[in-house]
Amino acid sequence: MRGAAPVNAPGARRRVAVLGATGAVGQAFVRLLAGHPWFELAELAASGRSAGRAYLEATRWIGDAPPAEVAGMTVLPADPEAVSADILFSALDASVAGEIEIAFASAGRMVLSNARNHRLDDDVPLVIPEVNPDHLALLDVQRERRGWPAGGGIVTNANCAAIVAVMALAPLHQRFGLRQLFIATMQAVSGAGYPGVASLDILGNVIPFIDGEEPKIERETAKLLGTLDGGRVVPAPIGISVHANRVPVEHGHTICISVGLERRASAADALDALREWRGAEAARGLPSAPSLPLRVSDEPDRPQPRRDVWSEGGMQVVIGRVRNDPVLDLRLVAMGHNVVRGAAGASVLNAELLMAHHAQRLARP
Repeated sequence: MRGAAPVNAPGARRRVAVLGATGAVGQAFVRLLAGHPWFELAELAASGRSAGRAYLEATRWIGDAPPAEVAGMTVLPADPEAVSADILFSALDASVAGEIEIAFASAGRMVLSNARNHRLDDDVPLVIPEVNPDHLALLDVQRERRGWPAGGGIVTNANCAAIVAVMALAPLHQRFGLRQLFIATMQAVSGAGYPGVASLDILGNVIPFIDGEEPKIERETAKLLGTLDGGRVVPAPIGISVHANRVPVEHGHTICISVGLERRASAADALDALREWRGAEAARGLPSAPSLPLRVSDEPDRPQPRRDVWSEGGMQVVIGRVRNDPVLDLRLVAMGHNVVRGAAGASVLNAELLMAHHAQRLARP
């Protein structure tokens, strides 16, 4: 833990599994869960072509060698009959994630998903712990509507770019209200998975298209900043326009945002709001939570992925160039690690939030 007073560990470590463990995000889950104080990484699961093989043999590992305790583990099929853990972290590809995640949830397992399939379902929480932890209440609605047993459910984290943007925007929305957003992303190649974008397409180039990315950011931002109203989230009534670009950067999505506010504010007012923000109290002290969710840089040429992407272990969003905007009200630049804060780390933090404050929703009969 890197800052605020840590939350007491909620009893014995819980056995967890990673679904889609051989891919890039699955590998990030493995790194983050190895030696975790609250979770025991007990099982790894993947597609049929990997099942039955040793994890190191089945995985084209990116970066340093995998943790020794998992290298020899046998990869299981991603099936509730084969995987026994109660808490599942899903790094499954969207082409297969939807049905598999429902199969686990309907069998009484809690799925923390990085896949896009269920993010916009009315009864599925789309959560950033520092921003909207109250949306976890949708789990009760989800179980009642779908007839799932106690302990079963799906909780999603948002698109990697949406998480970075919303972390920067939440303090402004809470203090001044948001009316309009113009967002342009410069997204790292690791956001495309492995092997990702062909080198001759991305080196020395910018690709001004990422399939499906712009509507995802627009819709998920509105849901994340929305209001819980009974059995659903009412999206925030914000006009949002997004341009998504792939750039030759390994890790770290950089996002330029122009903001129209409900209540006028100067750049100095916005800086005060950003520097003072600590996020929701429920997220403070969780093992993966950064000591400060946001870091505001005063340097005129920051944030930069090369220099800032690993801030607080990749879990902090770095903000810079906060200034007045001649068309709207404000403009700023936000940057965060797309694989850690924007994917695997986001799901792990969601699971910690459940463990610390909603243990009853994880209890199986």
